[in-house]
Amino acid sequence: MESGMISVDKWSSGSQVYFLTHLHADHTVGLSSTWRRGLLYCSRDTAKLFPTKFPDFNLSLIRVVEIGCWHSLSLVSPNSGSATTVYVMAIDANHCPGSLMYLFRGEFGCMLYTGDFRWEKSSNTVEVGRTMLLNALKNEKLDILYLDNTYCNPRFSFPSREVAAREIVDIINAHPEHDIIIGIDSLGKEDLLLYISRTLNIKIWVWPERLQVMHLLGFPDIFTTKTALTRVRAVPRYSFSVETLECLNTLRPTIGIRPSGLPWSMKAVKANENVFGSSRSQTHEPNRDLRSAERSHEYIYTVPYSDHLCFAEIQEFIELLQPVKIKGIVSSLSSNIEPYYFFRHLCGTKQAFWRLHQKLDNEEKLEKVGTVDIKSTIPGTSSVAGRKRKKVQFVNRVSLLRKSGHGVRIADS
Repeated sequence: MESGMISVDKWSSGSQVYFLTHLHADHTVGLSSTWRRGLLYCSRDTAKLFPTKFPDFNLSLIRVVEIGCWHSLSLVSPNSGSATTVYVMAIDANHCPGSLMYLFRGEFGCMLYTGDFRWEKSSNTVEVGRTMLLNALKNEKLDILYLDNTYCNPRFSFPSREVAAREIVDIINAHPEHDIIIGIDSLGKEDLLLYISRTLNIKIWVWPERLQVMHLLGFPDIFTTKTALTRVRAVPRYSFSVETLECLNTLRPTIGIRPSGLPWSMKAVKANENVFGSSRSQTHEPNRDLRSAERSHEYIYTVPYSDHLCFAEIQEFIELLQPVKIKGIVSSLSSNIEPYYFFRHLCGTKQAFWRLHQKLDNEEKLEKVGTVDIKSTIPGTSSVAGRKRKKVQFVNRVSLLRKSGHGVRIADS
């Protein structure tokens, strides 16, 4: 595809149309209420939520992309000046409400941009999406795969979200006299909260802006802003801290639960271990019903509930599609690696020429994984060793492991 036609999650000028995968902040860097650079394509749920994030945005620029249908775009070739048609299909990314991946087809061939996603074997939504994607590709070769490589490292092996959710309910049941604080973002983890509510037959407290999001998304009336109605509260991740929990415990017994892949990512990067899997410590096999939660503080449990693929799931996805070329969409530190390094044998022959220079770059990264200093790579965080009084400082988003610029301008490389 020629440069100057389509951008995904990238909001600078120079493209004719723009696509948004979902509304998490690291995917909207450069997007604002005054943005006017072209038509913006997104899911129906994302369009519903747009005014909550960008109150004065010109909604006439938004175009809803229905899942599972081919949509045609009449664009102009920047090189020849002639008209060209690009076809795009949206597929559920199963990351957060409204999240999509986009399959593009045109004279340039076939490209898939996954955005952030999690495709677990046990999910019915994933099974539908997998069938939809394979039917859309039919016998056509996928030329370029832009892939969520957030946890593209053999050290990252999470259980399914279903297993992690059961662990969280077990933790809550094990503390019947405690208030429960769960740290979440302004979008995402809705399925987890629904599971807790239905399993324990309780309402869940959320802050007012979050309640508005729940109502816009059409979730059942199980959420409340009245603290007297429930002992389980979902709070903004930025307010989830040791200091907050220590203060709450002066009033009544309280524990915090942090559902995220990030603590495991930080631990794996910091550990002095072989990233190819010969570590001295135990790893978590995906989809195993194991006790993977950890008590990281007197009042805090961390649970590997991840909305991104773990390493084994990345491999399964690449094996399913066997693209000619592959590129990770996350530019990060040593916490992850370009997928080409591990999976070049699953790609077409053109891949070797297209990404050959990445091999040396990633070998240098791998050498540093065992010794990287979390304090020096993630501003505002510190290690938790060698202190008289144990403190745990949490990072509030996986995106802090990433560069602020996210997304791509779709073009041949």
